Amino acid sequence: QVQLVESGGGLVQAGESLRLSCAASGRTFSSYGMAWFRQAPGKEREFVAAISWSGGFTAYADSVKGRFTISRDNAKNTVYLQMNSLTLEDTAVYYCAGSAGGPKNMARLRRLNEYDIWGQGTQVTVSS
Repeated sequence: QVQLVESGGGLVQAGESLRLSCAASGRTFSSYGMAWFRQAPGKEREFVAAISWSGGFTAYADSVKGRFTISRDNAKNTVYLQMNSLTLEDTAVYYCAGSAGGPKNMARLRRLNEYDIWGQGTQVTVSS
């Protein structure tokens, strides 16, 4: 069973950057589709970005497209989320998630219910 631990959150000013990391344990990490979701206070958890098991395909929410980049290093069992040009609306708890069950298309990897494994979350706060 894969376990996920996020890191890299913090407090930044609008316009600055952060890089989140998600370290996975377990031998089957490279077979998992991976994603980042986020949840702001009083709001539902929402999709941010996803990456296929090979890293060859990615998908982004419209709200972060062009500012955020998801990547993975299967040799290091790690997924990253590079976040640039952060805005106040990016403030949330960011969760790393893993989807087992073989290759899935990117449309499926946008869906919260496709994910079996979740990290504990890392807080990102953007101030003005």
